[in-house]
Amino acid sequence: MQETIQADVTAWDTILDHRTGSSGDAATSAWLADMIAATGATPRIDTFSFDRLIPQKCFLTIDGLDIDGVPLFDCLISPLIEAPLNPLGIGQGIGLTAFSPNAQHPGTKALLDARATNVHQGIVAISEGGTPGLSLLNADHFSQPYGPPVLQVDGGHKDHLFKAATNGRTGRIAFEIERKSSEASNVQTTIRGADPNLPPLVIMTPKSAWWTCTAERSGGIVAWLACIRHFENNPPRRDVLFTANTGHELGHTGLEHYLRENEGLGASAHAWIHLGANLGAIDSISRFQFSNEYLETLGTNHFAAVDIHPGSSTPIGTRPGGEACNIYDQGGQYLSLLGSNRWFHHPDDRWPHSIDLDRTTRIAKAVVQIAQELAA
Repeated sequence: MQETIQADVTAWDTILDHRTGSSGDAATSAWLADMIAATGATPRIDTFSFDRLIPQKCFLTIDGLDIDGVPLFDCLISPLIEAPLNPLGIGQGIGLTAFSPNAQHPGTKALLDARATNVHQGIVAISEGGTPGLSLLNADHFSQPYGPPVLQVDGGHKDHLFKAATNGRTGRIAFEIERKSSEASNVQTTIRGADPNLPPLVIMTPKSAWWTCTAERSGGIVAWLACIRHFENNPPRRDVLFTANTGHELGHTGLEHYLRENEGLGASAHAWIHLGANLGAIDSISRFQFSNEYLETLGTNHFAAVDIHPGSSTPIGTRPGGEACNIYDQGGQYLSLLGSNRWFHHPDDRWPHSIDLDRTTRIAKAVVQIAQELAA
């Protein structure tokens, strides 16, 4: 199994750009469809339209220096903002804060609060992830943008920018962004069960990300493919529906499309297995999320059997993270696994240095056993 998983991981890594609606996103759909067809199952590429944002020139000018950045994709955009640069929460000009893709980072929480209060004319957010450079935030409100314009910049500028903010220097943020009518796609297949009257099991994983994001995404992808291969050779009792969804970084756009196309499935499915981020990353700390005690016991026992233990758990009844939250919002039952990653949302998340192949394989084996039991 490990050889197959390594081949899947390296194939993912050869597609450098997995952003929603990009040529890499389309190539990922084609590759996944080929992988499904190779098992004997029938793939379906479900294409839908959306407006894609393509940054052209986005930068902060301070002290005569232009600092390139990436806009936050769910904020309101103004072409040009010129105002004093101040620490976040001080004044009404351009607010400055550090942030991390980790939602628990205090700077990230402060950024979200400042966006909600909409006091600043603009915000410059300095990346402070687990790896030096620029790690981007997801645009959870892509379909309903709000708050002042936000420019995300490389953490290497932190000292210079906070010094400039302390001295009240004037900065200028420029945004040039193309809005393009585009298409994105989910990839699906169904393996029919012996009893069509039973509610189906759904196994889902995201298939898009900001960069290559190999440790972030490939652990879920390879476990998803492993389940397809298993059930094609071991027919289930109930139908098993598989969906790999685009739009993860843009408010779960792909999953929202899938739920609209399959009205009522969120609540009516027997269960949803959500294969989230960073499952096989080096030094990943697992986070378990379950909707009920049965799924908690099932998942915890099978993961423990392959020496995967939770570093944290989302309490039952609490809204979970990742795409599992969409199922929670619809009243569905779910078993969800996520992890941590020092290269989270960073361009350097690549094979082989960010991947623990043994861990990835063990998780895939456990997911297959969990799916087998839920499909019985």
